[in-house]
Amino acid sequence: MSNLQSPQAMQLPTLGGGNLSPPSFSRVIGIDPGASGAIALLLNGVLVSVHDMPTVTVERNKAQKRQVCPAGLSLLMQQLSPHRATVEKVGAMPGQGVSSMFSFGRSVGIIEGVLAAKQIPVTFVTPQAWQKSSGAAKGKDGSRQRVMELFPREAHLFARVKDDGRADAVLIALTGQV
Repeated sequence: MSNLQSPQAMQLPTLGGGNLSPPSFSRVIGIDPGASGAIALLLNGVLVSVHDMPTVTVERNKAQKRQVCPAGLSLLMQQLSPHRATVEKVGAMPGQGVSSMFSFGRSVGIIEGVLAAKQIPVTFVTPQAWQKSSGAAKGKDGSRQRVMELFPREAHLFARVKDDGRADAVLIALTGQV
C-alpha cells in the first residue's frame, strides 16, 4: 500500500525584476538526505525556496513506514532546475539499528539515483565541513539559529524544532555556493 504525500514547499517571493538570467553556476540546491530531510534552492546566495523531502508511506511488516519518494523527488528536481547539488555525506551512526540504517541508505541511494538520472553534478560534504563553513553552532538548534540569522525574513520557515532538516539543507547549499 502506497500513499503519496505532497511535499511541503516553501516558495519565497520573487526577488528583483524577474528578467535577469543568472549564470548557470549560481543555481545550487542543498540536500539533507532522509525521510525527514529537506531540499533548499539558492540563486546567487539568495534563498529562493525550501522543500521538505517528498515521501511516500508504505506498509512493511504490518507497519506504516515513510520513505523518500523517487517520483516526487524527480518532479521536484525538474521544477527546481538546479545546475549543481550539494548533498550531505552520511554514513552509519553508532547505536542505530540495522533496519533503520538500511532504510536511510535506501533514501540516500534514491537521492543519488535521481540526481544522476537528471544529470545534476553532485558534491558531497560532511556534516563537520558544512557546519564549520557556515559558522553554525553544534546541534540541530545551531543550524536553525544560523539560518535565521542569515535569512531573517524567512525565519518563520525554520521556527519549529522539526524544521532542522530545512535549516541543514540551506547551510549545505550555502557550502556548495563557494
